[in-house]
Amino acid sequence: MRKITKIDTSIPAIRKRKKVAAYARVSKNTERTMHSMSAQISYYNDLIQKNPEWEFAGVYADDAITGTVAEKRSEFQRMISDCEAGKIDIVITKSVSRFARNTVDLLETVRHLKDLGIEVRFEKEHINTLTADGELMLTILASYAQEEVETMSQNIKWTIRNHFKNGQLSGCCSFLGYKWDDSQKKLIVVPEEAETVRRIFNMYLSGSSLKQIERTLKDEGIAGVRGGRWQKTTISQVLQNITYTGNLLLQKTFSQDPITKKLRWNNGELPQYYSEDTHEAIIDMETFQAVQDRLEHMREVLNSECYELRPFSRKLECSECGGHYARGRTKKDNGNVFYYWKCWKRKQYGGKGCKGRQISEIKLMAYSCDVLGWDTFDGDKFREIVEKIIVREDGLEFFLYDGTRKEIADVKRNHYSGKKKDKSQ
Repeated sequence: MRKITKIDTSIPAIRKRKKVAAYARVSKNTERTMHSMSAQISYYNDLIQKNPEWEFAGVYADDAITGTVAEKRSEFQRMISDCEAGKIDIVITKSVSRFARNTVDLLETVRHLKDLGIEVRFEKEHINTLTADGELMLTILASYAQEEVETMSQNIKWTIRNHFKNGQLSGCCSFLGYKWDDSQKKLIVVPEEAETVRRIFNMYLSGSSLKQIERTLKDEGIAGVRGGRWQKTTISQVLQNITYTGNLLLQKTFSQDPITKKLRWNNGELPQYYSEDTHEAIIDMETFQAVQDRLEHMREVLNSECYELRPFSRKLECSECGGHYARGRTKKDNGNVFYYWKCWKRKQYGGKGCKGRQISEIKLMAYSCDVLGWDTFDGDKFREIVEKIIVREDGLEFFLYDGTRKEIADVKRNHYSGKKKDKSQ
């Protein structure tokens, strides 16, 4: 009998292509680095699309942004979001320092992606994060990258402080009234902005408050510092900036941590240097000093008379944003005036500024009497005893100078006249 053997056909399995993306970053916005960025993007486009086993998932590029703080890199954050959404299987980057210079950020991100099954490849160091020795090598190299940042920061600080000792600026961001001329290495007056500066000084000397100046500039559509909107704090900074007199007070601020780069006011931690006649003045010294005298006088008034009239000034703290509360008043239909306290951010900008709640002055006085065991509210004694009150949505938290902390729930109560109601009546 004839032998017949059946041959089954099999369809070869098609390997699923990996979705591959690249991350690129340059830290300075110059023509050279712009070319570098363009070259990186072009290189990764070709590299990924020429590999038949890869599917192009995009190139994420941050331009002129520091690598020490991940939150400031929008494209980096977008890439991580796409990884979490399953749009990427492999991330390719040039080197550890391009991906991150902060060891903590680097390892946290790599481990997070590893948990998602996503591989990160560092071309220069030949590291693959999904291999056994990948994370060990990465930890060592990331430490070197962070140390490089710290060393570079120390060198830059040394250069800047030596310039300060010689009464020179080593570089400057432009601010209202001036722009920095890099070729002349000095501040140059911007005529239109200088007029705004002179007007602010003249308005303040004429008796206008910071709030009135703010409203006037806003109403007239005059651009604020760096194009931002005017606030009382920015106007106060303008009025106290001695740079407008043609002189420089150097090292007013300093950066303590090269990773966060947060600036701190120099309150004696480092020496300051006063350099005279370094650039063209916008305000003469006599006008500047007159403004400082009025500012000091207003501080004295705030610290004396104002507090006698308003016991809760600078005592109320918002639990939502940490800001202080400001006093307001409303006239009711019957002609009576109603006083209330509201977080200054909400008072100025509404719900977008802060969601901290408003509380009436009558309630504050009543709650203070309840906590302190008084029959009648005494503003002077209150300021001596109470350090601060945190206003929460559900009540108040009192902090006394003797270290005591007391809480009270916010409940509906009858109108308060300043004295507790006699329960025996």
